[in-house]
Amino acid sequence: MDAATAMSADNGTSGGGSGWFASGHQPGADASPGVPAAIETDPSARTTVPPGTETDREEVTPTEETPAPVDRAQVPGRSASAHPLVPVQRFSPHQDTAQPSSPDAVRIRRTMAEITPVAGKVTSYFYALLFVRHPHLRPLFPAAMDAQRDRLLRALLTAAEHIDNTPVLVEYLQNLGRGHRRYGTRAEHYPAVGECLIGALSKYASDSWDTETEAAWVRAYTRISQMMIDAAAADERRAPAWWYAEVVSHDLRTPDVAVVAVRPDQPYPFLAGQYTSLETPWWPRIWRHYSFASAPRSDGLLSFHVKAVPAGWVSNALVRRARPGDIIRLGPPTGSMTVDHTTDSGLLCLGGGTGIAPIKALVEDLAEHGARRSVEVFYGARTDNDLYDIDTMLRLQQSHPWLSVRAVVDQQAGLQLPDAVRQYGPWHEYDAYLSGPPGMIRRGVDTLRSIGIPPERIRHDSVEELVLAR
Repeated sequence: MDAATAMSADNGTSGGGSGWFASGHQPGADASPGVPAAIETDPSARTTVPPGTETDREEVTPTEETPAPVDRAQVPGRSASAHPLVPVQRFSPHQDTAQPSSPDAVRIRRTMAEITPVAGKVTSYFYALLFVRHPHLRPLFPAAMDAQRDRLLRALLTAAEHIDNTPVLVEYLQNLGRGHRRYGTRAEHYPAVGECLIGALSKYASDSWDTETEAAWVRAYTRISQMMIDAAAADERRAPAWWYAEVVSHDLRTPDVAVVAVRPDQPYPFLAGQYTSLETPWWPRIWRHYSFASAPRSDGLLSFHVKAVPAGWVSNALVRRARPGDIIRLGPPTGSMTVDHTTDSGLLCLGGGTGIAPIKALVEDLAEHGARRSVEVFYGARTDNDLYDIDTMLRLQQSHPWLSVRAVVDQQAGLQLPDAVRQYGPWHEYDAYLSGPPGMIRRGVDTLRSIGIPPERIRHDSVEELVLAR
């Protein structure tokens, strides 16, 4: 995800183009104008990795699963109507087949079917159009555009698949609109994006493209952009676009994993189990997502578990360069992997690698609420050395008789984390929480459903592929 950046004076053309997609109303401009990211995926919906884990291409990126019933009143500055991202298992793109698709949805999906085999060409052409027609926008994007192109396609697919499902579309786009405030995205940037999107689609969907299809996409994009603009405007009245935070401690647990604690410059409300986006001073405009590794603390400190990976710009900076006194920026908190404190059902928690961070936060949250609910934690790792936080989890187990912690080491157990859960149970009355690498999340969801846990009781903030696959 690209971060906000200072922009040279707007010459008035950033909202140019043909005048299509003109918004009905606009919010006040952010203090720092920036990226025209109208159809980029969120903190939610971005690369293919959950918070705290990374690939060799880039870092973390969760999307959301079935939302936990969260008391929004607990979060200062967030209204009760604030929505998480797409609730995957509660709403499936292919669900509700009894409802006929609208004509616009049929045309949009026909376009998507045609461009999917040439997705790379479509997105490359889109950005070529954007930067040629609106060159003043190019400096607002990161130098490396590969991840950006991937996010664009996934966002289009998600919006297209849910075009007739208003609750899902609203939740998804409102979260994107709020999250993109940190880029400095302004309402007048959206028309340029829409104009170039139509140009790219019309070139590569020539078999299905006609005036009716173009009109359907114009209507869809107008709706999409206005939802995001309205959400950003509403959020601007409640919270800043970002927070500055000072690094106060840096604990290198292994050569590649660091526990980093920061102090925000102003109150930062969040819930245990959520995540946020981080930008470092060494890589401006590059934001990556990490889960909070503790429940809200009285001293206001936030902690994160960061694993450095090859070519991970933000992760390597946080693990190898960050030191106490450095200043980073934080986006707003988001995520649905939170605990419903109005029930007494047990919790089954699977944390793989640095995915143990939000699991630890959930345990602390339950302890602070005085809960006596049964909590079963399975902490997975490839080797013993990768169990970098096992001592912390075992201390929590010693302090709380309702907590059980089991380590699952691949090289010793001969099986991976999700499969190990089958040896215990039964789990059908538990609420399940998963955090870790994408493959673990996918296997974990399948495993938990196969052993009787209903889909609506399985929660995670993870790969958007799950949105599109179900």
